[in-house]
Order: sequence, then C-alpha cells, then structure tokens
Amino acid sequence: MDIEKIGTSLLVLALSFKNKETGEHSKSVQRYSLMIAKELNLSKEEMEIIECASILHDIGKIGIPDSILEKSSSLSDEEYDKIKEHPIYGEEMSEPFLPKIRKIIRQHHERFDGKGYPDGLKGKEIEIGARILAVADSFDAMVSDRPYRKGIDRNIAMEEIVRNSSTQFDPEVASILQNLNFF
Repeated sequence: MDIEKIGTSLLVLALSFKNKETGEHSKSVQRYSLMIAKELNLSKEEMEIIECASILHDIGKIGIPDSILEKSSSLSDEEYDKIKEHPIYGEEMSEPFLPKIRKIIRQHHERFDGKGYPDGLKGKEIEIGARILAVADSFDAMVSDRPYRKGIDRNIAMEEIVRNSSTQFDPEVASILQNLNFF
C-alpha cells in the first residue's frame, strides 16, 4: 500500500470518528464528484486526485469545535468565521501525505464570482477539482438533513444549483450535474 492510500485511509478514519454525518456526506460528495469528473473526460490521474480530495474535502473540520459543528441554531459571526477556517486546516493536514489534493481541499469553498473563501479566487483560478467539489458539496448539503434543518427535495436543490451557476458555481459543472441521471 502506498503512502497516499495510507494517508487517505487514516484521514477518512479520523474524520468518521469526529463526526459520522460528515463521513456520510463525504461519501456522497465523492460519488457526485466522480460522476461529474467522468462527464468532463478528466484523465485517470485527475480522477484519482478528485476521488481522494472529495472524500477528504471536510477533513479540516477536525479542527473545528464540536459545539460549532453540532449547533442546532444559527451560527454567530465568530462561529461562522471559525467554520471558514476548515479548508485551510484541511490543506495543512493533507500536505504531508497528499500534496496533490491540498489545493482542491483549500479551494472547495471558493466561488466562481470570486466571493468565496479562503482566498477569494475567481473562475478558472480555482482548480477544476475544487469547482467540481463546490457543486457536489453544495448539492449534497442541501438534500441532506442537518442538525439545524431538514434536507430539501432534490429537484429544488438542483434548481438552486442552476440559479447560482456563474456566480457561486462553474456553469459547466453545474450543467453537468443537472444533466446527470442519478435521481
């Protein structure tokens, strides 16, 4: 077993110990991400990188207090600022073992219009893997139950993705998700 597979296995295990819901969410994000990546005809290496990055995209949440992650009411500005640090923590955690995925993990909350975090990247400045994860992550977050709200209908979530293409999401990636037949 190579170091990347060992690193990935250990980080996935750590993530599932921290929060079972985050582990399940990551598996769904991985499934959606790989479906999108396949439609984009990405190379085998790019697919493997996305496969790894998607399952670990929220690994930085290990550094976020449970009181924030499990809060059933709205987050304060301070708590939201703390949540926004998880892509940076994830990049730092993945760097020693999985350097090829670190940028994707760091960038998965960037927005196509440049209003995301942590770096305010815009458009194609954002790695394709991160643009894929942004769509897959948001879609799954909307349709899944959370401590603070019930998940919404898949069709309504898809409408939200389409409505936010070109602002929050890469329009090509959003279109691919819309055209996938996984319902």
